[in-house]
Amino acid sequence: MTTGSVEIVLASGSKARREMLAAAGVHFTVQAADVDEPAIRAQLFAQDKNIAPTKIAEVLAIAKAEEVSSKRPGSMVIGADQVLALDNVLLSKAPDIKAAGEALKRLRGRTHELHSAVVLAENGKVNFTHVGTARLTMRDFSDAFLDDYLNRAADRVTQTVGAYELEGLGIQLFDKIEGDYFTILGMPLMAVLTELRWRGVLSI
Repeated sequence: MTTGSVEIVLASGSKARREMLAAAGVHFTVQAADVDEPAIRAQLFAQDKNIAPTKIAEVLAIAKAEEVSSKRPGSMVIGADQVLALDNVLLSKAPDIKAAGEALKRLRGRTHELHSAVVLAENGKVNFTHVGTARLTMRDFSDAFLDDYLNRAADRVTQTVGAYELEGLGIQLFDKIEGDYFTILGMPLMAVLTELRWRGVLSI
């Protein structure tokens, strides 16, 4: 479904993002961006302690797209980032299963937001940005359920910002989900496909 005239590069090592693009019939290559995300976040908070989570996701996605685009002239580079906010407090990926359990206890019985930003860049210059937001409400599950979930999900809980994969076992953690499914997985796919078609990178 691509035109073949422009190479599409995904500046992310995310399995979910790779799979959603591939399933949509998009031909692309992967080159994960080499950016210091903690340093960028720290700088943003130093400049504005009340910075919106959506802005953080956007800036990180831009940094990734620009970094890879500068190395791939002529290519259309897709940069993406996702942040999880609970009452505007950001949660990061858990370093281990114990930390994942603590994060899920914080999220349990409450509603959090996932902000997924996507950016397109060519020759080091950003030409498209979009941020999608979804609201997810976790059910008030028992400690016994949480222990079982952590045992079954194992190290996968350290690979996503909320310690869950909605497309798998993680769906059992939730009572209610509001928003675009692809945004929850890590990239607002519909917006990307629409923009790529408009730019003639994908066939109409």
